[in-house]
Order: sequence, then C-alpha cells, then structure tokens
Amino acid sequence: MRAPRTRSTAALISAAVAVPVLFTAIPQAGAADRGHENTAQSARKTAQAKQAKQAEKLAKKLVKKSTANSAYRHLEKFQEIADDNGGNRAAGTPGHEASARYVHDQLKKAGFKVSYQNFTFPESSTQREKLMLRTPGPGERAIKAFEFSKSTPQGGLTAKLAAARVDETPGCTLDDYETGTFTGKIALVKRGSCTYAEKEAAAAQAGAAGILVYNHSGDKPAAGSVGDPSQAHIPAAGLSKADGEALAKDIAKGEVEVNLHVATTTVHRKTRNVIAETRGGRADQVVALGAHLDSVPEGPGINDNGTGSAGLIEVAQKLAKATDGGKKVTHKVRFAWWSAEEIGLLGSEHYVKQLSAEQQKDIKLYLNFDMIASPNPAWLTYDGDDSDREGAGPGPAGSAQIEKLIEKYLGKQGIQTEGYDFDGRSDYGPFIAVGIPAGGTYTGAEEIKTPEQAAKWGGTAGAAFDPNYHGPGDTLKNIDRRAFDLNIDVIAHAVGTYAHDLSSLTS
Repeated sequence: MRAPRTRSTAALISAAVAVPVLFTAIPQAGAADRGHENTAQSARKTAQAKQAKQAEKLAKKLVKKSTANSAYRHLEKFQEIADDNGGNRAAGTPGHEASARYVHDQLKKAGFKVSYQNFTFPESSTQREKLMLRTPGPGERAIKAFEFSKSTPQGGLTAKLAAARVDETPGCTLDDYETGTFTGKIALVKRGSCTYAEKEAAAAQAGAAGILVYNHSGDKPAAGSVGDPSQAHIPAAGLSKADGEALAKDIAKGEVEVNLHVATTTVHRKTRNVIAETRGGRADQVVALGAHLDSVPEGPGINDNGTGSAGLIEVAQKLAKATDGGKKVTHKVRFAWWSAEEIGLLGSEHYVKQLSAEQQKDIKLYLNFDMIASPNPAWLTYDGDDSDREGAGPGPAGSAQIEKLIEKYLGKQGIQTEGYDFDGRSDYGPFIAVGIPAGGTYTGAEEIKTPEQAAKWGGTAGAAFDPNYHGPGDTLKNIDRRAFDLNIDVIAHAVGTYAHDLSSLTS
C-alpha cells in the first residue's frame, strides 16, 4: 500500500522562515490534510464493514443452500461415467474426458465464464515388478514399481540391501546414507516427509544401484513416482510397511541379498483442466478453489476425488444463484477441476506455471478439497501455522488464518479438528510454492485412525480412514454422507466469506 503523500518537515521550516506571513496558514493546511485522511479512513472502515456484512450474509445463505443431498447427483454421474468407461476416470482416458465435459457444462449453465486448459503429460506403464529374496532365505515380496522408474537389466538387479537412516526426514538427504556403504547396493528407505523423487535422487547420489521405499502405514506397498522419465536415476519400487520393517530387522542382523526386477515404459497423453470463474468481482483479488477430477486407473475415484469435485460444483451453482450468476461479488471467485493429480499434481502445476508473476499475485488464497467423505473419516485441516510441528513448515502468510477460519466453523458444529501437514500430496503444492496462502480440509486416505481419534470422532480405531483408497472399492457405496455434507458447508462458508471479505487473511 502506498503511504499518503505529505509535505516534508524541512520544506515546512524553510517556508516559515522565508515567508513569515504564511506561518499561520500552515496548520490550517495540515488540518485539512488530516481531515482528508480521516475522511478516507472513515470511508475505508465503512466499506470494510459493508463487505463484512455482505460476507456474513452470503456465507450463511450458501451454507443453508449447499447440501450433500443436492451434490450427491454429481457423484452419481461420476460413478456412471466410470462404469461406462472401464471402471475409472483416470487422466487421459475417455472417463476423465466425460467427467470434464460434465463439469464444464454444469458451470456454463450456471452462468460462469468457463474454459478448458489443455496439456499433455507422460504416463508410465509397468511391465515388470518383482522382488525375490536370496539371503537370509528365499522368498518373494510384493512390490509396486515406481512410475517412470529406470528399468533393471532383463534378469533383474541382484544386490545387497542397505538401510537408510530413519529419522524425521528418512532418506531425504545425502547424510541419511552412510558414506561408502551404499555403493552398488539397493537402499531400503522409509516413506515420509519428502517426495519419492527426492528419496530416489538422494539414494542415487549416495551410489545406490536401486531403491526400495517401504510404507509408513497401511498394508499396501508404497505407490511412488519419480515424476517423469528425465528424473529417473536408478530402479525404484515400493514395499508394504510390514515387509519393509521385516527387511530392516534382517539387515540389522546380517547380510540381506535380493533380486529386484523392475521395468516401465512411457507414453504421452492429452488431458485438460476445467476452469470456471465469476463474471463479477475484482480480477486483482481472486479467491481460488480447486479439486482434482481424475481418478486412479484402479477405480472410479468417488471419494478420491469425486467428493471434492462434486462439493465445488454444488457450492459454485449455489453461489451463482445467490449473486446473479456470479456478478454480485466483491472478489472474483475461481473454481478449478484439475487433471493428472494422481500422476503428480500435473494439472495444477501446469496452471500455476502458465500464470505471470502479476497473475500469481492476483490470487489472494487457494483452497483445496481432496477426499472429503472418507468412510472412516478424520477431520483434518491443512496446518497453515505449523502448530503441530510435523514435516513441512507453515504455509505462506495467510495460511494460518485460513486454517483458523475452518477450525472455527467446524468447532461451532461440535467438531474438533487436527492439523494436517503440507506434505505435497495434493494440488495446493504448486500454489504455496509461489507464495499463495492455502488451506482446506481432508478426511484421510490410507492412514490409520488411532484410538484417540476414534474416541474424538467416532469410527473404527486401527482401520484406515479410507480402506478403499486407490482401489476398485472407492464407489458410491463407500462414502460418509455426514462428512460429505459438513465439508460442503466448509466450502460454502469459506466461499461466502472470501467472496466479499479478505480482511481475515491479515488479521
């Protein structure tokens, strides 16, 4: 903000000495300046009070009108599309294309300015994934080849295992690998903190010939990616938590040798994001929201992330009805349905990269909704202030205030939330990377609900928040309708508030 222009003290003194007759006039001019300044401040306060009142009124109206019962029809459509297209809605497939057309048509009909954003992406196809134990005893372990992994030789890679240090950032930096002890070996690394690509790169830098990353929760092998073929250094695959921990114990006792068999190929596919924004509102003060529209190839993706996508459609439609087609808002509201999130946040990354520096500054906040109706739900908000002191640090300035707004709203509904680390697993990542504050809600994936969480939220302790995560069981039958409804209310409350009033971002 520019400071008010005023005359300098030196100029006033010289004027008083040179022309004494003007001396008595100077306080009058100063008083006039102060009068103008006070008038301007009063006008700003009046405008802010008006915006706050509009925000409160719109937020209440959107919460009342936006419901899970209404949004459920969008989930039914996504299920129907998946059923008609091989059981999924993955990026680059007819199922995703049909989903994108459906969203586009729904928002256009509501009165938004809607567009497609096309891009191409590499897709990894697994040809081989097998791990055989040689010593201390023969056996096979289930693995998941990393997407775009470098392939092993035709007969596989036979090498000894070496375990990377397990700390708060396991296998993320070179100092997690003892100098010289990993050369020519396959690194065994625990999942967590940094990306799979960063772990793979660090292991390769340490001289490892391959890497196995074992999961930190659940009973499935870690499903990782190195991002794209140009970032592949060594053969890489994921193990389950139990298998990884068992191998770590064997390494502690003595030598462990394995044969790792991994092969992937790459093809390029076309896909697109859907972007819809209000026709009214200041273009230099954009309120952005997003949810990924694509599923994994293994299932229809109704919770992940049909729920977030349907929630945004529902609130956008109700916003249009409440604001004359989106014309009567103070700030432009922009909704996005991303493609290729499951492959690595590719749709949101493409979008942010296409923005100029000025356009990035115009986006005052980004809200992300990814999996908002898990069948054994958690109540998690992205930890904008890093109060939980886990993993990554706080989000950009304003993120703490977004978290506070969501916590306060859910608190009034009798729900105690927990913070969730900005771990880079969803589409807020590209936004916080360029300094845009972010927030949102998440009801959990393969993570296990603790007894303390079950006591607080209900549900089943010791079970995954979503046992159907990334599988064929992620269907209409396996969502929590109450979680879906309350999270839609969160979206509605945030949209109604920020559409008129951004003052809480700096308070």
